[in-house]
Amino acid sequence: MAARPLVARQPNERLQALIQEAGCSNAGLARRVNLCGAEHALDLRYDKTSVARWLRGQQPRGQAPAVIAEAIGRKLGRSVTVDEIGMSDGKSHASGVGLQFAPTLPDAIEHVSELWRSDVGRRDFLSGASVAAAALVEPSRDWLITGPDLSVARTGGPRVGLADVEAVQATTQMLVDLDHRFGSGHVRPVVVHYLNSVVSGLLAGAYKEETGRKLFGAVARLTELAGYMAIDTGQPGLAQRYYIQALRLAQAAGDRAYGGYVLASSMSHLAAALGNPREIAQLARAAQEGARGQATPTAMAMFYAAEARGHALLGDSRSCDAVAGLALEQLEHSRPEEDPDWIGHFDHAYLADELAHCHRDLEQPRQSARQAREALRGHPESRVRRRAVDLVLLAIAQLQLREVDEACDTGAHAMELMSGLRSARGTEYLDDFRRMLEPYRNQRSVQEFQARAMAEAAA
Repeated sequence: MAARPLVARQPNERLQALIQEAGCSNAGLARRVNLCGAEHALDLRYDKTSVARWLRGQQPRGQAPAVIAEAIGRKLGRSVTVDEIGMSDGKSHASGVGLQFAPTLPDAIEHVSELWRSDVGRRDFLSGASVAAAALVEPSRDWLITGPDLSVARTGGPRVGLADVEAVQATTQMLVDLDHRFGSGHVRPVVVHYLNSVVSGLLAGAYKEETGRKLFGAVARLTELAGYMAIDTGQPGLAQRYYIQALRLAQAAGDRAYGGYVLASSMSHLAAALGNPREIAQLARAAQEGARGQATPTAMAMFYAAEARGHALLGDSRSCDAVAGLALEQLEHSRPEEDPDWIGHFDHAYLADELAHCHRDLEQPRQSARQAREALRGHPESRVRRRAVDLVLLAIAQLQLREVDEACDTGAHAMELMSGLRSARGTEYLDDFRRMLEPYRNQRSVQEFQARAMAEAAA
């Protein structure tokens, strides 16, 4: 392939550093690149002189930079991006990291690894990224029309076995438990570093077809969790990127049901937080359609509940009630022993929580209070954040019913639970409740509650 010079023709120090790290000669790298290219049906004929030109600042055209990055990554035993080898040609910017639903599996691995690395290395930049409106629903379309990856097996790199997959699954469950108990502010940095330092190496390893499918499924789950934690730490733009990549990883796993979960549970709730009700319903319906026949009744109940949230925010009580009825019907047919681990938490208490939100948005406080109480009866004590949120929903309903003293008592209970959490999401709920108290600011119970809230915030 013809080469083009870098604009400034500066020595490529990034590539030089990686070659040294890999302990690879120029001729050895050229051979690896040629072999890797052959796997992608590319007739590459590089030699040590070609590598020397790259090091002086020349850059090959077309797919060659991606092949070079893959070849070096295999030698290092981890994923390496085009940006990391100094051949991004100005096209790889943090602003676009993670926003694409990759068309090929190598691209998918590169995109998600770049997201993890950028999150660790450029946290301030990514954390301030805004949500890309066009990418709210567009990935669901790509997911619906994209065929399955025919093969995910890989050669080269360290061998990855089922024990490695089980380690990722066990780590994920441990992190989920910690998140429920203490909030994402305590846990999310651990998740991101684990993804970047351990999981990226597994994706770049060698695995058979069955192991690869299970690996991508496990990594999709952990990537989605990192996205949820970004929401809980007040970073919706970053969460969006994790959700898109989790959706693509679920596709590589061949798990349409989990892909539907990412759309209905994760991306639709992101749309809800941003006040985009039409997108909520669209994402939920895409989940229903794309996972039809492959999702269990429990999962379908969640998908319908997500759609109900969208209708409620639009003020469409009739459509909300109809879809909520479908959710209840599906949950009645639930068979927990057949459910995958990722949906096992969705029970009658979680559905009641979703319906409490719906009735709140429809300004139906009696129904919202009833559903919030049902959710609280069903949630175990370990679901600290969820119980705190439902207490706030109950307090809001009580306030709308002008039960001001009871609302303040309930809000105080929620505040007690939140005192042990680091959760931006929980704080937002509590702040909303405090703003709703303003018309009653002269009542003694409200003054006492607000004083206590201010003291908690100061502490």
